[in-house]
Amino acid sequence: MRRHLSLVAAVTAVSAGFGLLAFYQAADGQEGTPRPGGQATVRVPMRDGTLLATDVYLPAGEGPWPTIVIRTPYGRKGIPGALGAGAGFAVVVQDFRGRFDSGGECLVFYDDGWGEHQDGYDCIEWTSRQPWCNGKIGTWGGSALSITQYCTAPTQPPGLAAQHITVGTPSVYHHAAYAGGVFRQSVVCDWLQQNHFPAAVLEAMTGHPAFDDWWRAFCLGPDEYAKVNVPACHIGGWYDIFSQGTIDGFVGYQTLGGEGARGRQKLVMGPWTHGVGASTRIGELEFPAHSKQLPPHTDLVRWFNAWLKGEDDGVADAPAVTYYVMGDVDDPDAPGNEWRTADAWPVPSAPTSYYLHDQGLLSVAEPTEAQPLTYAYDPGNPVPTVGGNNLTIPAGPYDQRPVESRPDVLVFSSEPLEEPIEITGRVRAELFAATSAPDTDFTAKLCDVYPDGRSMLLLDGAVRGRWRNGGLEPEPMEPGRVYPLQIDLWSTSIIINRGHRIRLDISSSNSPRFEVNPNTGGPLAPGEPGQVAQNTIYLDRQHPSRVILPVVK
Repeated sequence: MRRHLSLVAAVTAVSAGFGLLAFYQAADGQEGTPRPGGQATVRVPMRDGTLLATDVYLPAGEGPWPTIVIRTPYGRKGIPGALGAGAGFAVVVQDFRGRFDSGGECLVFYDDGWGEHQDGYDCIEWTSRQPWCNGKIGTWGGSALSITQYCTAPTQPPGLAAQHITVGTPSVYHHAAYAGGVFRQSVVCDWLQQNHFPAAVLEAMTGHPAFDDWWRAFCLGPDEYAKVNVPACHIGGWYDIFSQGTIDGFVGYQTLGGEGARGRQKLVMGPWTHGVGASTRIGELEFPAHSKQLPPHTDLVRWFNAWLKGEDDGVADAPAVTYYVMGDVDDPDAPGNEWRTADAWPVPSAPTSYYLHDQGLLSVAEPTEAQPLTYAYDPGNPVPTVGGNNLTIPAGPYDQRPVESRPDVLVFSSEPLEEPIEITGRVRAELFAATSAPDTDFTAKLCDVYPDGRSMLLLDGAVRGRWRNGGLEPEPMEPGRVYPLQIDLWSTSIIINRGHRIRLDISSSNSPRFEVNPNTGGPLAPGEPGQVAQNTIYLDRQHPSRVILPVVK
């Protein structure tokens, strides 16, 4: 989810390796009946009568043709609508409701799901009835264009046969708007502002802090996954804003989907931010040249030739999962920094606890007796964001030492590793914590500490106290009471080299990546600084705070 130029950069990075740039052209805006070898703009009616501006590109020669549908909030005239014309596909490119030349009110993805309006379904259903469409339809796009694909699939529009999904999420609530109940401020606010979305979009998102029926109208859960019946290629990055969303989408389709989806999904995860394969320089680290290379089956033409034309060139037989295992980028002999494949996700691993001890030690040894550690969290002076899974601010692995020296950051480090350790899968921190306030946040960062002292960020996450039980109903915290809290740090794959340390940083803010908690139990009011909270982490035998790592043997 980013302003259009940034999205095109990401799409171009993916497509450049697929030989499709020669097919790119902008729509000419002429309205009328599409003709072979040409393009025309059509106003497509939705079920409530709202007309959505839609450009149709047709190949030369005789149809009907299999068709690729692309729906976008960024303006259809900047989307590569003619990519399929040279490859034998008709292409439909449509502006979202309320965006650019389309009518109606824009609430971004709310109208793309299974609620009162089902714009994704209606667009594909209309496409399936056109004389130039042969009834085989695929959907394509990255970021916001991928989210609308996830929203549409459970509605089972006629003709939908395949999807190609890059850096998207099946749950805008869990992976875009809120993480652990904490609003993802920079991602949401910057994206909406830079793309000039109406104020109603932000008001709707912030007006629904709980995962309620408003979100359930377009965020997939088990019931929706069961209705998905198409193969899809899911592409994401370990430092992408939707990294866990890409994985969850693959797993949901692959294991919970209908007959047409189960066992027919492909997942690719690389060492990338939101620009897939755009650079080997990710954050402050330089990865090997091969880290940019995507597997052949992700080629757009090859993918849609297989599922829309029946010309399978090894796509169906490609590994279900292709993932990049990161490693020490300074040591050419270090393990890792390689592509691997697997039949399923997650790959087998042993959940291994690293416990927090006093004196700043992180160890597999279980704690005995120790005094808790307390720090003052001042919402008027939050910990600044330094890298991570961001969009409009610097993203990727950055050295955390500039913030680890703060008094409101607790740092726990292992001894230097005697042997490399592979961590592949989902990581969670489990804390026993208390606060002096009616509400506060707790944050966690997992870092790979190089021998020269650089503390390179791998994963981070947060939890808001009043949403600690899953985001259904707010539950205020009782000051002084010790609560077990879970922080979901999402997933990664890395081999931490010998001589490195594993580090966990604990604090209560990470701004502007996450919204600042005023510690009052309410929202952060303009001009009001909130109150300082005394936050405490417990480390003893009865309160074994820890991070759980999926260690691959």
